[in-house]
Amino acid sequence: MGPDEESLAGAAELFKALSATSRLLILSALAHEPSSVSALTEATKLSQPLVSQHLRLLRGVNLVTASRSGRETIYSLTDHHVAHVIQDAITHSQER
Repeated sequence: MGPDEESLAGAAELFKALSATSRLLILSALAHEPSSVSALTEATKLSQPLVSQHLRLLRGVNLVTASRSGRETIYSLTDHHVAHVIQDAITHSQER
């Protein structure tokens, strides 16, 4: 018996969240180390508003978590499964 409809819907939401290059950049940066918005902006070369918008979406689908460190919010991956999914997808795309 295969996965139930709820599990498939959850997987589809994950893939939707991973469908933007900018979000993949952010998640890849977070796979290396937890970071603030300003560090992610520098690492990805994306604008601060765009990074913040993507982080909000990624938090909404439970791919990243946020914690306070003084005045900064530090973002990290919820778990490293998503880093493996991203790396596998990159490897797959390079095999063509």
